[in-house]
Amino acid sequence: MTANLSPGSSTERSVRILGLSGSLRRSSLNSALLRAAAEVAPPGVDLDIGSIADLPLYNADLEADPPEAVRRFRAAVGAADALLLATPEYNYSIPGGLKNALDWVSRPRRGPLVLDKPVGLVGAGGRMGTARAQLAWLPVFAEMGLASVPQPEVYVMMGRGFDDDGRVVDEALRSRLRQRVASLAAAVRARQSAGPTGETVTAFALAAPSTPATPR
Repeated sequence: MTANLSPGSSTERSVRILGLSGSLRRSSLNSALLRAAAEVAPPGVDLDIGSIADLPLYNADLEADPPEAVRRFRAAVGAADALLLATPEYNYSIPGGLKNALDWVSRPRRGPLVLDKPVGLVGAGGRMGTARAQLAWLPVFAEMGLASVPQPEVYVMMGRGFDDDGRVVDEALRSRLRQRVASLAAAVRARQSAGPTGETVTAFALAAPSTPATPR
């Protein structure tokens, strides 16, 4: 969490980013990426880390009167200006728990909770740093109406850049995370400047990810 005011402004409120990890593992490196991103977030950006652990499986029959955990999650997503997802890669694709969480906020289709909301990805694990999972998320974002902010890409291979306690210690990776947060904040401010009737740009492209970074 960072300062409440952006540089050069005494009135502009902070950009609020909600970080969500797709891994429920206690020592998850993806969750560690979010903690590091919160630590290095630039002034004027608040990055809060939410949880998907208590969300039930999506059930359309419960949409009209969802469980309390879903209500809280929807409120957190609605209050955020942008989302930062830390995605593991399971069986060459996206983690089911995180997809389930987004399913809960995807109704009504392209509704106000997510429409044009900037979203970015980071990921740690495997030999390709979750590149396949990150690519697999893009059509999901497009269908939901989320505004994907693809750069800078953050792929962390085989846990590189972490110490034995799971903290991000590699300075190049910490700098990359700061840039990742800053790019989301810039997308939010551009959207806010456009106003409710302004034109927004959804940066979605089904292009192959670049070579994963390997912090040392």
